[in-house]
Amino acid sequence: MKTYKVGLVGAGGVTELHLEGYKNQKDRIEVVAICDPNVEILTRKAEQYGIPHQFTALDDFIQNSGIDVAIVCTPTSIRKQVVFPLLEAGLPLFVEKPFSDTLIDAIEVTNKAAMLGVPISVNQNFRRHFTFDVVKDIVSQDTIGKVTSIVFNNMFFRQDTGWRLQCERHALSVMGIHWFDGFRQILGSEAVSVSSLMRSSSAIECAGETDATVQVAFENGAIATYVQSFSSPFPRTEMIVIGETGTLYCTHNSVELYRNGSRTPIQTWDNDVSRETATFEGLNQLLSSLETGGEAPNSAQDNLKTVAMLDAAYRSAIEQRPILLNQGVLV
Repeated sequence: MKTYKVGLVGAGGVTELHLEGYKNQKDRIEVVAICDPNVEILTRKAEQYGIPHQFTALDDFIQNSGIDVAIVCTPTSIRKQVVFPLLEAGLPLFVEKPFSDTLIDAIEVTNKAAMLGVPISVNQNFRRHFTFDVVKDIVSQDTIGKVTSIVFNNMFFRQDTGWRLQCERHALSVMGIHWFDGFRQILGSEAVSVSSLMRSSSAIECAGETDATVQVAFENGAIATYVQSFSSPFPRTEMIVIGETGTLYCTHNSVELYRNGSRTPIQTWDNDVSRETATFEGLNQLLSSLETGGEAPNSAQDNLKTVAMLDAAYRSAIEQRPILLNQGVLV
């Protein structure tokens, strides 16, 4: 396999996730450059991970880094002004989630990439880090019959710092983007309507929502109900997938199968994929698509349908009504 030279744009906290995931994959990727206007953070990351080339200006990075692929880890508030010059330079991109602040921006970026013929993939690493891919395989084998509903709870106490505090979209953009994407993967189906309620707790300092309840109806008839809280001292992350012949109880690390009348699981599956490993796997999907000419499973085109669900949830809360979608696209 080809070894690709990659460079990161952004040296903030999320870059640690990428660099840890890439450091033992030198037969596939070589991290040769990093770019950030903050010299202190830039130097620290470069020295910590032995990155030879440092840049404080994006134009300099594009012209002189010598990379094959760029990894974008910037705040979403400046995403377009970073992504557009990279696309115009013909660089394939692996972009952190959420893809962009709004669906309109995500569509604009995707259309520009398509026009230029440059692929983009999105780091939906929870497909593997959480048990979504495991459950997808179980469901595809008809282990629990037709899925009728998914119940997902994600509650913990999270006080963010930095640029996220000023974002009007908060908890769902941070975590809901993972769960919406996971529901799509499990069901192999797209949303037809999204209803949501949101509020912001005074326990957390931020401009956006901290707590939300969202209900999504899918084309195949399944319903997903999702509760998010960034203000709960009691933590819980769990997913219950209810089928016509069985139910799956899922956490990050395991899936348990229950049948009617069983009080204990009759079968279990383990999952032990770190966010770092899953992040490398996501990048490798992009690299493989470059080699085969096919579309990566985590492409921008695919991710638009996840962003559409996110956008619909915010619109529903504001407009106090269900938001309709058609084949995953806002009506």
